[in-house]
Amino acid sequence: MSRKKSVGEKACLLFLCIVALSNCRPTSDTHQETAFVPHPQKVPKQHVETLAIGSAAPDFKLPDISGKFYSLDDFREAKILVILFSCNHCPTAQAYEDRMIQFTKDYSDEGVAVTAIMPNSVYAVLPEECGYTDLNDSYDEMKIRAKDKGYNFPYLYDGDDQAVTIKYGPVATPHAYVFDALRKLRYIGRLDSLEKPGKAHAEDLRAAVDALLTDKPVGHPVNKSFGCSIKWGWKDEWNQHVEKEWNERPVTLEKLKEPEIKALVSNDSKKLRLINVWATWCAPCVAEYPSLVTLQRMFGARSFEFISLSADKPENADKTLEFLKTKHSPIKNYLYDGTDNYKLVEAVDPAWNGALPYTMLVEPGGKIVYRSAGTVDLLELKKAIVDNPMIGRYY
Repeated sequence: MSRKKSVGEKACLLFLCIVALSNCRPTSDTHQETAFVPHPQKVPKQHVETLAIGSAAPDFKLPDISGKFYSLDDFREAKILVILFSCNHCPTAQAYEDRMIQFTKDYSDEGVAVTAIMPNSVYAVLPEECGYTDLNDSYDEMKIRAKDKGYNFPYLYDGDDQAVTIKYGPVATPHAYVFDALRKLRYIGRLDSLEKPGKAHAEDLRAAVDALLTDKPVGHPVNKSFGCSIKWGWKDEWNQHVEKEWNERPVTLEKLKEPEIKALVSNDSKKLRLINVWATWCAPCVAEYPSLVTLQRMFGARSFEFISLSADKPENADKTLEFLKTKHSPIKNYLYDGTDNYKLVEAVDPAWNGALPYTMLVEPGGKIVYRSAGTVDLLELKKAIVDNPMIGRYY
């Protein structure tokens, strides 16, 4: 004769059922992929040799801009694999972007796979080397560039330890590697010989790929690659020199009255002029100021200048200068020499509502091409600078 189960037995059976059901869940639920987090690091100095024709492609495992990892095996179905070492900041790399995209599109049905690898260490890229770009070579900024340009190939990140780049040995960006079906290197070098967009069509790269597709030898398997050198994580001697030189520049402050401020805005120079009106008592002004100084370092060697105009009271000139020194602002720094802030507003820009900080980008002749009341969108401002016809992204 059966007996009724006790409350304890029922609870035990329920627990066992829950455990059994938990163990029956698909494994994908218990092994969720985690988002890739970059970890750039200093790289020990080492000898780097460029991969020789006939060499096997070194394997790799690198994340793309979505965090998905790629290896050689992911391209196993391709008859030919093209690996392009490229980056965000280099003007030559930017000059070739459209050709890289068009090449990928033209050969997508021919069994040709294309991927790009960003090889640089962010530790080795100075602001002074970013005068042709709105972006550094960081992982997050790779995402922005790929989206802005509509990359149709995986854009892989090797900026943590540069281990893959060291194995391949590119010397500049962009640098093309073409591997056959057995993943032997059959072409290395430039895409073509003319950097300026619209003047060439990746003829050297296309000729190499066309030859391999028709089982012919590559006519010129090695070509030099012209562009920005690879930024190795151990090359910081020059960086230290540049930082030292910048920090030794004097920081000064000059007072201006309304007519002189109007002349400043009218911009009779031959440079694109960035003007920032700020004050030491304005927290947002103080917070964003160092990033604006960096813009001078980025674009200062070109037709560009950053000018700061403090709205602090004239009697607080010493405090204002001290702030500029702590933020190391060796640019043209001015202080409004007046007591009527509304006259200052009208002298700067009648369209300004008076809220600090206030930032303007002024072309020669006084045309204001960018305005921002309040803190700037730094990426938007950098785009406005580099995409202005006076600056530009390539030579």
